[in-house]
Amino acid sequence: MPIAIAIAVRRATPADLMQVLDLCALLDAADEPRLSVAAAEARFSELMAREGHDIYVAEAEGEVVGTFALVFIGGLAHTAHDSAVVEDMAVAAGRQGSGIGRQMIDFAMQQCALRGCYKLALSSHLRRSAAHRFYEGLGFRKHGYSYLIDGSVADARSG
Repeated sequence: MPIAIAIAVRRATPADLMQVLDLCALLDAADEPRLSVAAAEARFSELMAREGHDIYVAEAEGEVVGTFALVFIGGLAHTAHDSAVVEDMAVAAGRQGSGIGRQMIDFAMQQCALRGCYKLALSSHLRRSAAHRFYEGLGFRKHGYSYLIDGSVADARSG
């Protein structure tokens, strides 16, 4: 078992984009195409400009070793407290099991506490059973259902 290492979590910058994409590729299906650099740069800029949507990286010894997105969602229920979702969480293959994921989740929980969120949810594909065991070990539990729209929403709206 690898030794736990200390990390620093910070907002991703454009200079981190290729490393973030490499980490996100660990989450994608093997046959899923990768974004072009131009498309990735445009999407990264768009996402980082959104209020309440941040992409973070975890650094250890000057190297990006993990990433996740933290998205805050406002509403009127729950006395108008925000909720948040952790999405696209990935740890470099050679660094899994060293405490990086736990530290990233701890950081996300701290950000939620600062905003007074009533819940933190996370999203993980059904095929990622090891990730599910990890999240359950952190105290998360499966709750409810997620329904996906077949195809893209943009395609559904234009038809």
